[in-house]
Amino acid sequence: MPYATAPDGVKLLYQVTGAGPPLVLLQGQANDHRWWGPVRADFDAAYQCVTFDYRGTGGSDKPDEPYSTRGFVADVLAVLDELGLERAHVYGTSMGGRVAQWLAADQPGRVGALVLGCTSPGGAHGIERSNDVRKSLAQADRAAAGQVLRELMYTPAWLATHPGPHVTLGDPGLPAHARRRHLAASAAHDSWDALPSITAPTLVVHGTDDLLNPAANAPLLAGRIPGAELRLIEGARHAYFEEFREVASPAVLDFLARTTPPPA
Repeated sequence: MPYATAPDGVKLLYQVTGAGPPLVLLQGQANDHRWWGPVRADFDAAYQCVTFDYRGTGGSDKPDEPYSTRGFVADVLAVLDELGLERAHVYGTSMGGRVAQWLAADQPGRVGALVLGCTSPGGAHGIERSNDVRKSLAQADRAAAGQVLRELMYTPAWLATHPGPHVTLGDPGLPAHARRRHLAASAAHDSWDALPSITAPTLVVHGTDDLLNPAANAPLLAGRIPGAELRLIEGARHAYFEEFREVASPAVLDFLARTTPPPA
C-alpha cells in the first residue's frame, strides 16, 4: 500500500485512480477516502483522482495530538509531493472544504481550480447548525443519533430506497481520540480573513436543504472569494454529491473543464 510521510513523520495512506490532470478529493470530518466511493468513477474518466486517509482515519497513522484544518494542508502537500505533482485541482466537501480553503489561500501555486462543497468559513462569520440539530446528534441513544445523522445527510425518499451502509457517516474504525481531534479541528476552523486572498477559480456547491452545515454558508463563501461561482442544488442535504450525483458531478466537471488544466 502506498504511503506518504508528513513533515512530522505521520504516515498517510493514499489512493490514485483514473487518468488525466490531477484532482485531489478531500472528504468530510472523521471519514477516510471511502467517502468518495459512490462518485469517484464520475471523475476518474477525465482526471487522475488522488485521495488519502486523514491522520486518525483509515490506514493512516492515528497520533493523539491536536489536529487542525490548516495543519491538514501539510498532509495534502506530502501526498502531492510523494506523487511528484506540483499542482492539482482540489474538490473538498464538508471539513475537506475547510482544508481546501487553507490549501488555496496558503499554497496558491499548488492549486489549479477549487471546488468547495457543503462547507463553511467557520469562526464568527460562519453559520452554525441549530441547537436542536446539535442536541439530536449528541443524544445518549447512539442509534437514534445515527439515524439523525443519516437524515441530515440524505432525504427520507432516498433513504427509503438506499438502506445502506452509508460510507459518509464516519470511519467505523476511527478511535475515540481521533474522533475528538477531528471534531475539534473542524470546530476551530476560521478562514474568513484568508478567503479574499484565494486566486484559484472557485466553485461553491451546496444543497439548499443542508442543516448539518447550513446552506447559508455557501453565499458567504462565494461572496468572499474573488470571482467565485455559486451552485445551489435544490432539495439536497449534506451528502448532495451522492444523492444528487446526476446533478452535482456534471456541475463540477463542467466547471473544471472551463478552467485551465494544471500540469501533471
